[in-house]
Amino acid sequence: MVKTLVVVGAGPGLGMGVARAFGRQGFQVGLIARTKEKLDALVGELAELGVTAAAFPADIRDRDALTSALTAARDRLGPIDVLEYSPSPTGPITHATQTTVDSVTAQWELHVLGAVTAVGQVLPEMLARGDGTLLLTTGVSSTVPAPFLANVGMAMAGLRNWAHTLHAELKPHGIHAGTVTIASGITPGGGEADPDAIGARYYSMYQQRSPAEEVIGDLDAFRSLVSRTGGSGAPATPISAEPPQRTSSP
Repeated sequence: MVKTLVVVGAGPGLGMGVARAFGRQGFQVGLIARTKEKLDALVGELAELGVTAAAFPADIRDRDALTSALTAARDRLGPIDVLEYSPSPTGPITHATQTTVDSVTAQWELHVLGAVTAVGQVLPEMLARGDGTLLLTTGVSSTVPAPFLANVGMAMAGLRNWAHTLHAELKPHGIHAGTVTIASGITPGGGEADPDAIGARYYSMYQQRSPAEEVIGDLDAFRSLVSRTGGSGAPATPISAEPPQRTSSP
């Protein structure tokens, strides 16, 4: 039976790297993100590679819309075997002393509550059949505290923590949950930071079904960057920036 991957937060960088990696292995692919026109273009790119794909537009922060999109994906493509969650941060990214309830809430709703919603939608069926994979993506600020990424880091750290607890609790039930921490800009032709190279790491993690976490990039380099800026200034490299569609990861 053909297996299905659903990418929540799909974009032309990381999301498509993962979609191509699984699609080349015979997976059908469902893509969820906010803009239908962009999703349709990505579906067309996958079709040119011979990958069966479909778009399911939804604002990930709208929990009802996200649930409906996942239901539609399941109805069209069949049971969801792999869920990959990697939306790009939206809204202001605040320094530690500038962080407000609103700025934290915006990132928390996107990264944590969106992930909880998505997992909650697909997990019951995975448990019923005793098989499935949940891959939750975080950025470098989930692991290395960076004052200039304070509100994003709070959400990313929460998501990373939850992914590890899911890994421990679900492993005896045949479900593999894990997190991929991206500590690098995502750049076509950039070695291990190339979207297709990253996608291959996700597929390898799916195949191995054992690691709780994979790290792409150099955490020590980011620690050094934070130290050089004194924790108060934005870094000079794109590692902290988060353009639309996740070309890098905070």
